Amino acid sequence: MKAINSIAVGFDGSVESQSALRWAARAAREFDATLTVLHASGILERLGPPFSSSITPEVVGTIIAEEGMDVARSYWVVVEGDACSALLHCAAPPVNAELLVVGSRGHGKRPGMMIGSVSLEIVQHANVPVVVVPGR
Repeated sequence: MKAINSIAVGFDGSVESQSALRWAARAAREFDATLTVLHASGILERLGPPFSSSITPEVVGTIIAEEGMDVARSYWVVVEGDACSALLHCAAPPVNAELLVVGSRGHGKRPGMMIGSVSLEIVQHANVPVVVVPGR
């Protein structure tokens, strides 16, 4: 198996993104990889709690530390705009993520769809492997 040196995970403060962050932190610890936690700001802050209140570097650091990952090997990145584009760009310099991790609420456009629209777009367009951590 090829070593993974850099992992990027999307984080919006939701329960699903917290699960994705936990999975990514464990994987980063196992691979001794750098972890980039990406938050695309904008609409979620306007939605209010639980999103806006749970999106802080401290919350992210606590989750990472709980999973045994060295917080010093992680980066918290906040970007304006579209989460899909921002996460897909993590696979390019300067982040160079070799693995993308997203949570899924499973609220796709079709009934019974097990993957959400953001996860689906990332899976369809990423040029690196993607892990979709299932929702509840």
